[in-house]
Amino acid sequence: MSYDRTLELYNSVVEPLSNIERKGKTMPYTSINGHMFSFLSKEGKIGLRLSKTDLAECIDLHAAEQMIQHGRVMKEYISIPQALLENQEKLMDYFKQSLDYVSGLKPKPTKKKK
Repeated sequence: MSYDRTLELYNSVVEPLSNIERKGKTMPYTSINGHMFSFLSKEGKIGLRLSKTDLAECIDLHAAEQMIQHGRVMKEYISIPQALLENQEKLMDYFKQSLDYVSGLKPKPTKKKK
């Protein structure tokens, strides 16, 4: 799937999340309380942060793999497989699970400019 098509799918899932703003120009991502929970890599892969339980479920049910960036496995992130990308309803469910999980984490302190 092309990067542009994946970006279109990513935006279509993020857009309905009314309290979330898609950020980033070269690497689109979403975050809440200072914690990133989704992003689109330069290679056109969507990474999604999930709880241990949801991550294991997604790996088992959808043959998803953990996200790898710069040669390292990203803890708590899966790389959304092609079949799941094409199922917008199920993909939206995982985005909501990700948002719920990250919303429950302790907020990161903001870095105020002096």
